[in-house]
Amino acid sequence: MIKDNTTVSLSENIIILGLGVTGLSVARYLSAKNINPLVVDSREHPPGESDLKQQFPQIECAFGVFDKDMLAKAGQIIISPGMSLKLPEIEYAQSQGVEVIGDIELFAREVTAPVIAITGSNGKSTVTTLVGAVLKKCGLNVGVGGNIGVPALELLSHEYDVYVLELSSFQLETLHSLKPAAAVVLNISEDHMDRYNAIEDYVAAKESIYKHANKLIINRDDNLVSAMVTDGEGSGFTLGEPSGNDFGLKAVNGESWIIRNNRPLINTADLFLSGLHNVANVMAVLALLDGFNLPEDKCFAAIKEFPGLPHRMQYVALSDDVSWINDSKATNVGAAQAAISGLTGEIILIAGGECKDADLSLLRRPVESHVKILILIGRDAKQLEAACNGVVKIVHASCMYDAVVKAKQYAVAGDSVLLSPACASFDMFKNYEHRGQVFIDSVKAVLA
Repeated sequence: MIKDNTTVSLSENIIILGLGVTGLSVARYLSAKNINPLVVDSREHPPGESDLKQQFPQIECAFGVFDKDMLAKAGQIIISPGMSLKLPEIEYAQSQGVEVIGDIELFAREVTAPVIAITGSNGKSTVTTLVGAVLKKCGLNVGVGGNIGVPALELLSHEYDVYVLELSSFQLETLHSLKPAAAVVLNISEDHMDRYNAIEDYVAAKESIYKHANKLIINRDDNLVSAMVTDGEGSGFTLGEPSGNDFGLKAVNGESWIIRNNRPLINTADLFLSGLHNVANVMAVLALLDGFNLPEDKCFAAIKEFPGLPHRMQYVALSDDVSWINDSKATNVGAAQAAISGLTGEIILIAGGECKDADLSLLRRPVESHVKILILIGRDAKQLEAACNGVVKIVHASCMYDAVVKAKQYAVAGDSVLLSPACASFDMFKNYEHRGQVFIDSVKAVLA
């Protein structure tokens, strides 16, 4: 059971704004404290409705409405991360003195064990999962969740030695009290520009993870992240040779090693994870866990054997010496850039979807350098074509299966066929997982 903690500041007149997985976890958390909130959602039948009514019939709901006067009368609003604080109704409630927070803020006010907090435009899920895997391999009882897997509040129903949280920029917007033992912004690239007025707003949301952190981990290769700290603050990692106490890369006997203080730690050839961006992710993990006094042999073993996550540079097949790779999780330009630049050999790239108002011109240089055929699908295919026109042969496909068929026609031995869309999936698929699975199924069918 969730422990009763009188230090957690809760109003008796709480509105959960937005249901779904997060809202349901908040309802469960509050119900365990004998608090019955009002659940409000502008959708008439939001996700989680049946579970809410079945598990908590005593909780009142107001679905299909979004009334500013109703929100302004709340003692406290716990908002879904999918809803913008800039909505007029939310701004009005705040102007009337209503506290608006998220589920991670509730978690922060109650948690007592150390928390490792991870954000960034790309690599969050991989790093979060790998940190958890290393800690478990080393014998700690670990709770992993947040923006992936288990909602943060539900982790509080168990006594863990340490919590590892993936945090999105949306979750960070309503977070004020978390004091992580270690925190990292892995990288910054344009994402969610359909929600933020400017890249500066997005950067500010990410940067807030460092506000109360005990240890700041810095990507020295990312100028926007490096600018978040003063010189000499925090410890870091780089794909170049490191200075000071940072982690970095160095050639040792002709092989690339992760080093620190000139000491070789892990041969990158021993990593199951592929791509230089994943080497950077591994260094971020090492930096985050530095200070936890973990047994080095178990730590390194867990890192080397980590297979990666589905839909993130996931090897699907090797046929006629052509590699087929599913990177459907690349829902923004930065993720696609990292995937493209991290591979060797020539690439046939399948991309497209909903670009979320991102600057697609940033793809032009990596596509020119690494891609021999660009196969486009989805709603914003024409925008991608305009961004990369003149630097690569461009082919349009009507669907994922058609894209895979055309990729097979162009592929020769030594090539990689890479699905790394640089866009969201909702124009054609339920989510990026669905998109990745359709790619996998198409590859299997075409290669059969």
